[in-house]
Amino acid sequence: MDSFLPSPDCDTISKTYNGQIDSHLVQKTNERCREILPNLPRGKGWMTEHLVQYQGVWLTPNVALKGLMWVQGHFKPRSTDIFLATFPKTGTTWLKALTFATINRTRYGFADHPLLTTVPHGCLPFLEACPNDLDGFPSPRLLSTHIPYTLLPNSMTVNQSCRFAYICRDPKDVLVSKWLFMNKLRPKELAPISLEEAFELFCQGISHYGPYWDHVLGYWKASLETPEKVLFLKYEELKEEPSVVVKRLGEFLGHPFSLEEESKGVVEEIVKLCSFENLSNLEVNKSSVLKLSTQIIVDNRHFFRKGKVGDGRSYLTDEMIKRINEITSEKLLGSGLVFGS
Repeated sequence: MDSFLPSPDCDTISKTYNGQIDSHLVQKTNERCREILPNLPRGKGWMTEHLVQYQGVWLTPNVALKGLMWVQGHFKPRSTDIFLATFPKTGTTWLKALTFATINRTRYGFADHPLLTTVPHGCLPFLEACPNDLDGFPSPRLLSTHIPYTLLPNSMTVNQSCRFAYICRDPKDVLVSKWLFMNKLRPKELAPISLEEAFELFCQGISHYGPYWDHVLGYWKASLETPEKVLFLKYEELKEEPSVVVKRLGEFLGHPFSLEEESKGVVEEIVKLCSFENLSNLEVNKSSVLKLSTQIIVDNRHFFRKGKVGDGRSYLTDEMIKRINEITSEKLLGSGLVFGS
């Protein structure tokens, strides 16, 4: 079992989001971004007016693109770094909560746990959203990212033994959840995006960090090639057997649950603490907001909608379901990956 130092507390992370930025590196990134931006392909944005395509991936031009370029050019990983990697709306909030609670289970009690007063995103910063003083974090650093595996620098995927926990979800549920979430963040001066329009964009791959299937396959293939470095999880399996998946997660992170912990119900306590029912009803997640960047502020309640499997079918027509299933079968052909449990 690895020897783990405690991850930074939520106050430290809050300061990091708003801390001092290396102005020289940020300036270099901004200049490079301004230089290439006019020549990048554009697509309809979900939350912003436009998305731009960079290295085959669709990104918001003022946040995600700059964040990716900063990571590729300036982030210095450590061999002990742990990354929670997700495509937006595939279970990011839940995976963050479970991982934070698992790694810090001897540090905090369940009665006064930070997750009772802080949204999970406030406990694990997004790598590409905060190019600040990450060097000040103790090891192992626990960070999250939406960046596709194929776009991560070799310093993270080849030259270091960083670990990645990735979760995927049925694309029909991802599409609907993303459409509803992004419309809540869309500026009032921009007309809402209809479900039909969101569906067409998603099928074409034009969505934040999309195409979705490419994102999933990148981490899936990496998990087959280096299973000791990439843990591939499915949202549906986590819903069906949360305790089993949490124990897998603990084992992968080098922090397995002992027989004594299991007999005392520690795994079940973590599952209960991080459940949708518990987190969604906390006051902090009903009335507070989270500042993800200078441009993105989100009501915490928007991170908790239903948390159900198969809800996408309640919104999509039979024709939409057939088309997205056909695209999925085509994209995953020969990969060995099947969505669902």
